Amino acid sequence: MKVLHVAAECFPLVKTGGLADVVGSLPLAQRRIGIDARVALPGYRGLARRLEFTRTVAAFDLHGFQIGVTEGMLNSVEGPEQRLPVYLFECPELYDRPGDPYRDAAGKEHPDNALRFGCFAEAVARFALHRGNGFSPALVHLHDWQAAPAAAWLSIQPQRPAVVMTIHNLAYQGLFDRRTFEHLGFPERWWSPQAMEFWGQCSFLKAGIQFSDAITTVSPAYAREIRTPEYGCGLDGELRARSASLRGILNGVDTAVWDPQTDPFIAAHYTAGDATIGKSANKSALQEELGLAVSTRPLVAFIGRLADQKGADLILAAREELLGLDAQYVVLATGDLALQEAFAAFAGTTAADRVAVRLLHDEVLAHKIFAAADLLLIPSRFEPCGLNQLYAQRYGTIPVVRSTGGLIDTVVDADAATLAAGRATGVHFRDADVGGVLYGLRRALELIADEATRDGLRRAGMAADFSWLRSAAEYRGLYRSLQAPRHPGPIAPG
Repeated sequence: MKVLHVAAECFPLVKTGGLADVVGSLPLAQRRIGIDARVALPGYRGLARRLEFTRTVAAFDLHGFQIGVTEGMLNSVEGPEQRLPVYLFECPELYDRPGDPYRDAAGKEHPDNALRFGCFAEAVARFALHRGNGFSPALVHLHDWQAAPAAAWLSIQPQRPAVVMTIHNLAYQGLFDRRTFEHLGFPERWWSPQAMEFWGQCSFLKAGIQFSDAITTVSPAYAREIRTPEYGCGLDGELRARSASLRGILNGVDTAVWDPQTDPFIAAHYTAGDATIGKSANKSALQEELGLAVSTRPLVAFIGRLADQKGADLILAAREELLGLDAQYVVLATGDLALQEAFAAFAGTTAADRVAVRLLHDEVLAHKIFAAADLLLIPSRFEPCGLNQLYAQRYGTIPVVRSTGGLIDTVVDADAATLAAGRATGVHFRDADVGGVLYGLRRALELIADEATRDGLRRAGMAADFSWLRSAAEYRGLYRSLQAPRHPGPIAPG
């Protein structure tokens, strides 16, 4: 089966968040189980130089731009036999810019993002139908709003690949005005609540929801949540209408990259059998590196975006109470500027030897923190899946999470029954407020004060199967179900 994954990010080529990790890992896992999975990306600055065996395979004229498609091979950390074919959709005027995929070097969003990703999605649809490129996918797998309009363009073709739309975060929908809709040449009939119109705006993500053959999210719990008004971001009605085509498939992790037995970035390697010794050595090394007091106190970590979704403001609101607990804290994050300033001030308190804050994206430091920390705090208001709690468990770090989305699916709450059965891997708390955060953290600190309980939580977490092979097999089943003749899109009005 030939599958083309379409996204704005793919690790290690380009990354701003978890989307890149998924798109960099899932296709490789699928290739290991016999799927010819490949990736389509915008041709951002410098990416072509990082691919091997490049050649131009197609070119399209769209909206006054010429978009050339370069095919190349991305080497995998798992070895040359695990190379990933990548197609770069190159157009210097649209994609060859400093900064990340969405923002300039000063952190401001590009004002023409609708044009940039609208052209990308339309070019991908043409490429998927183009017989001269040497690769004709049976299925196109779209990821998030930047790729979603490709589903609409493909829906009007009599002979087309099946389309799967994965929603990584429903809060980001790609909303633009009517003028943008017209400029991108979308058919007038798509300006409809049954297609792309969303409360007077054009929603790229809604195109993926309405025109795809199947919709997935990145965890089963999030698939249920987004069909409710509380979490549906205004699209819960459309998602309920497509319930029969919607399912949650849990994300995985790259177990070669995230492995405390072989991780080149950590001070001491360890297994579940010697995690106490290994984590102690890593904690001491990290404390020295970050200027924390070298201590056996529990080390609590927060790694992620400083955004309302992630609940980072709740940590700040609870800072006085947190300093009253017998613990140290490390924060590795970037995001909202006001939150960055507040966290910097938190690190400058009189308890500076107990609080370390690094306001940057640093993959190496993240590995060190996962290996050193005792607890990982995730106070998310909503969480489609989350990867950090998966990385944490791989390293014997116990997650303390709010009960929402993928956190429910991946962290087994420590109650009397799960502890007795040896299944507990972390701590849940219900409320997204200061009280909830403090309740969860105090409960976790009480649990790990008992060494036997702490070691049991670590062992269960490190034994959990969060490999991409599990997810890849589930996606294979979904893909096969779409190979049968499909009804024309329910969805294309007019």
